[in-house]
Amino acid sequence: MAQLATPSAVRAVLEKYNVHLRRSLGQNFLVDANIVRKIAAAAGLEKDDLVFEIGPGTGVLTGVLATEAGRVVALEIDRSLLPVLAETLAGLDNVTVLHRDAMQADLDELAAAAAPDAAGRPYKLVANLPYYITTPLIMRLLEKRFNISRLVVMVQLEVAARLAAAPGGKDYGALSVAVQYYTEPEMLFRVPRTVFLPRPEVDSAVVRLERRPAPAVAVPDEELFFALVRGAFGQRRKTAGNALAGSGVMPGWSRAQWEQALSAAGIALGRRGETLGLAEFAALCRVCAAGGGYR
Repeated sequence: MAQLATPSAVRAVLEKYNVHLRRSLGQNFLVDANIVRKIAAAAGLEKDDLVFEIGPGTGVLTGVLATEAGRVVALEIDRSLLPVLAETLAGLDNVTVLHRDAMQADLDELAAAAAPDAAGRPYKLVANLPYYITTPLIMRLLEKRFNISRLVVMVQLEVAARLAAAPGGKDYGALSVAVQYYTEPEMLFRVPRTVFLPRPEVDSAVVRLERRPAPAVAVPDEELFFALVRGAFGQRRKTAGNALAGSGVMPGWSRAQWEQALSAAGIALGRRGETLGLAEFAALCRVCAAGGGYR
């Protein structure tokens, strides 16, 4: 299928089926066979693997995944691309294309239906994610705790930097904490905007997210943990204490109570939220949970 990864081949198949790309779906198709092969290699697929692909487009990556995995389930939201995929993936008996919205799909149910003999086994996910849906989709996949062992996703370059950012840098934020809570992220390689049709305005990068067997830190209340993270990052120029005091996370708490909580968690009062690591947010969560007042 890598032979389809050229501008002329993609244009030809889209024109054949009178497909008009929809800006609302963030459609930018890969037209570089080398990048396609690198993405597939990054997934580390084996012959007994089940792999999901979100947004197969013209099937360029799907076909390569099918040669390396046992079964591929591709979710495509754009109905007009289904006949394109029927042609480009013809003859690949281990590929199932479903007309689905990934923001609504239950991947565990689909996995059980696609590979009933492997029910309960972890599966992998590979995707060239539309920019407009990147963050909510990644968070949904992680928060729903689908049985995904590894995600290999191509995202906007600045989002890739945020996923893997360490505390203290400009890219580190609430998304960094959330993704690193569930996974071990690694930015693998940069992808120039010139290898897409149509060409986007920014470069991309491929990121691998290895699902942790358990969250990176133990917390008594995940909802409180993430509320504290969002509150601390809500006003980046303020100290964590000032930002949290105005966040409404612990209704009725005074600034003095927040200072006491930060001190009890071992966090200096002058620290800003963007300097706090997962362990420090977890320590603060434990202090706040013990103090009561959340919800």
